[in-house]
Amino acid sequence: MVNVMNIKEKIINYSKGIGIDLIGFTNVQIYDDLRPILEDREKKNFLSGFEEKDIEKRINPRLILDDAKTIIVIGISYHNDRDKIKERDKNKAFGMVSKSSWGMDYHIVLREKMKTLSEYIQDEVEGFEYKYFVDTGPLVDRHLAYMAGIGMYGKNNCIISKKYGSWIFIGYIVSNLEAEIDIPQKRGCNGCNICINSCPTGALMEDYEYNSKLCISYLTQTKDDIDYDLREKMGRSLYGCDICQQVCPCNQDVANGNTDFIPVNENDTPNLFELLKLSNKEFKKRFNEVALGWRGNRIIKRNALIALGNSNEKELVKELVDYLNNPSPMIRKYTAWAIIRLDKVSGKTILDEYLKKEKETEVIEEIEKLYDYYL
Repeated sequence: MVNVMNIKEKIINYSKGIGIDLIGFTNVQIYDDLRPILEDREKKNFLSGFEEKDIEKRINPRLILDDAKTIIVIGISYHNDRDKIKERDKNKAFGMVSKSSWGMDYHIVLREKMKTLSEYIQDEVEGFEYKYFVDTGPLVDRHLAYMAGIGMYGKNNCIISKKYGSWIFIGYIVSNLEAEIDIPQKRGCNGCNICINSCPTGALMEDYEYNSKLCISYLTQTKDDIDYDLREKMGRSLYGCDICQQVCPCNQDVANGNTDFIPVNENDTPNLFELLKLSNKEFKKRFNEVALGWRGNRIIKRNALIALGNSNEKELVKELVDYLNNPSPMIRKYTAWAIIRLDKVSGKTILDEYLKKEKETEVIEEIEKLYDYYL
C-alpha cells in the first residue's frame, strides 16, 4: 500500500499510461451555485430531457456515495482531422456525423479507462470506494471538469482545454479517496461570440445561456416531431453537430486524439440512401459500437431524410419517391417533406399522385400542411 499523501501523483502517472489525456481532482461539496442556473433553465424549458430531472441529485455527490470525498475527472480527446485521415469523393447523398460519433462509442472507451484506473487505485489504497459515470451520470460533468482544472467554459457551453480544445469526452469517478484537489483555470473564453453567431438555430446566447432544445445535436436525437423551420436549419446533420466547436478559435491547431475515434466504415459522411435501406439487424451490426447507434434505426432514417431534403440536389427526388411506399407513416411523412423541400414544382406533382392511394389520415394531413407551408 502507498501513503495517501502521494497517491495523486501515482494516479496521474498511471492514467497517462492507459491513454487518459487529462485528469483532475476536485473536492466533494454541494454545488449550490448550480441550483439557480438549473432552476432557471428548467423554468425556461431549456433542458433537453436527457438530463437527471432531480436537481438535488445533480448538485449533491453524496447522494451517489455517502462517504464521497474526492471526484476524479478524466478527459479523453477525440479530435481527428477529417482531411488528414482520408480524402473521400462524397456523392450527392452524404450526411454529416459529429466527430464524437466517428469511431468507437465513447461511453465504452471511457468506462473501460475509468474501470481500469479505479481498480488500480483500489489495489493501492485500502478501503477505496467509487462509482464512475460517462455522460449519463446525475452530476453536471462539465462543471466537475471545470472545478477539477480540466479546462475553461466556452460560450458554446463546452469545456475547453489548453492542449485539446473542446474536443474532449468527460468522465468522472465519485470516490472516498483523500487527495490534493486542483483549482479551476483562471483564463476565460475569448468572448469573440463566433460560436453564438454561427449557431444556425440560435441555441447559444449571451451570458453562457443555452437552449438545448434548439441545439441541432439534440434535434438529431429527439423522438419528437421536428418543426419545418428547424429541419431546414439542420442542414446535412445526421447525428450531432460540431459547428460551434469548428468555428471556435481555441479549437484551431489542437492536438489529435485517441485513435479509437478515427472514422470506421465511412461513418463520418455516410451515404444516406444506404442508411435508408438498412434493416434493424443491419443497422445494429454497422453501428453497434458507435455513439449514434443508441438512437436507433428509425430516428437515424428520419434524420437521413431531413439531410436529403436539405441537400439542394433536385435530382435526388426520383430516388426518394420509393420511400413514399415505406410501411412507416413517419418515414412517408418525412419523405414527403424532403421531396417538397427539394423541388416544389415536381414535388407537388409527385405528392398529388401519391395522395390518391395514401390511406393514413396522419400522412394525408401532413402533406396538406406541407402544401400550406411551402406552396
